[in-house]
Amino acid sequence: MSRRQKISLSEEDLIAALGKREKIAAEALYDMYSASLFGVISRIVIDTAIAEDVLQDTFVKIWNSFASYSAEKGRLFTWMVNIARNLAIDKIRSKDFKNQNKNQELENNVTFIDEKRNTVYNPELLGLKDLVEKLNPEQKSILDLVYFKGYTHVEAADELGVPLGTIKTRLRMAIVQLRKNFN
Repeated sequence: MSRRQKISLSEEDLIAALGKREKIAAEALYDMYSASLFGVISRIVIDTAIAEDVLQDTFVKIWNSFASYSAEKGRLFTWMVNIARNLAIDKIRSKDFKNQNKNQELENNVTFIDEKRNTVYNPELLGLKDLVEKLNPEQKSILDLVYFKGYTHVEAADELGVPLGTIKTRLRMAIVQLRKNFN
């Protein structure tokens, strides 16, 4: 299988081809700008797979909304960078992106914190794991959802199928119980 040669057009030729919605315009657009746009996106969206999805969305949006581009307002590259940047910001602000990050395992978060702060955290040395194990099952499950998985009180209530007030009461009682061990 032979490798396809990268296509490069002048900005004027690219703009004309995009205006006519020619296939060569899409290929040239990707060949000429994918690395730069991916760099912009990956500074905002850290996860490579998600950044690649945002890059694809960027090219689709550029293709579909090219009619709104105006050469008088600025260069094509600047216009595309703004689209990429806005889509990346929209992605990290989206509810499903935030929920995906909330649902990571505790071990992943501890490792991430250790790498960022260059610290060693060992809850066994504090005996925290043993103290949490002594809590009743209702308190343990709520503590796990709210503090270790990042759920809000409302989300924990929905997940466990109990009233919000019950969640707050059980959580408060669990914290009171744990504090007794440290005071």
